[in-house]
Amino acid sequence: MNDPQWQYAESFLRHLRTERRLSAHTIAAYRRDLICLRNFCDQQDIAAWRDLRVHNLRRFAALEFASGLSPRSVQRRLSGARMFMQYLIRENHIKSNPVVEVSAPKAPQRLPDTLDAEQMTVLLNVKGDEPVDVRDRAIMELLYSSGLRLAELVSLNLGEIDAADGTVRVTGKGNKERIVPVGRHALAAIDSWQRVRANLADAAENALFVGVRGARISPRSVQAMVKRRATESGLPQRVHPHLFRHSFATHMLESSGDLRGVQEMLGHADISTTQVYTHLDFQHLAQIYDKAHPRAQRASGRQTKSDNNK
Repeated sequence: MNDPQWQYAESFLRHLRTERRLSAHTIAAYRRDLICLRNFCDQQDIAAWRDLRVHNLRRFAALEFASGLSPRSVQRRLSGARMFMQYLIRENHIKSNPVVEVSAPKAPQRLPDTLDAEQMTVLLNVKGDEPVDVRDRAIMELLYSSGLRLAELVSLNLGEIDAADGTVRVTGKGNKERIVPVGRHALAAIDSWQRVRANLADAAENALFVGVRGARISPRSVQAMVKRRATESGLPQRVHPHLFRHSFATHMLESSGDLRGVQEMLGHADISTTQVYTHLDFQHLAQIYDKAHPRAQRASGRQTKSDNNK
């Protein structure tokens, strides 16, 4: 580009290559983003980088989004511009960063995949009586029964499942402990596993679940096992350990309508995180409202939108 202002961009890209040691692929992406920003400046008669203001950057983001760019891609464009402006501040070319106050449009929240109850039954029906078969049944039953994260499952030790009480003590994110119910099918599967565990586990190993070498099972081994068992079951979709957590939350909420209870069982600090795991339609929400709100209408008196349209 034969543009005096573009020399600042070239200097920034050299900085990324020599000082930040970013890959050629990443630098090429930054170059494309800055070219888009420079083209915008030309269209808006903005002569110099120092003339860019917050409202200009907001318009830039809006136009990029309107042209068909995804929210994630717009965010990347803004991220590149933000870093470039920070570099210009360092070089004393500008005094403030106008991109700091600009954010990309929010991407629509993607609902997580789940398995329905029938598919889950098929998956949990692990064939075979070898110790690894018994272990795999126990792992998958517990994942589904209690909605554990993969890291929480592999970190479980002997004695952390209370069979009499039907609970498991879990250490989750932020080293926070919580106690989660364990269903009878999972308890039975875990009992069967503990009867044969000594056939695989090293004598000094304290982990509840172990791999074929006798030590604590790794997250990667559980991922590979779940994928293999799903293939053996003939399930058409990609299955991974976190899918059990999605399914647990969805099925629990559909059955109980107790969002707070599900939040506690999942160990979420914010209830909005729990809502991502659910697939509630309006009718289900209306039933929860009718049951819980002091001034809600009786369920028999509530008219749905479809009723009003009849």
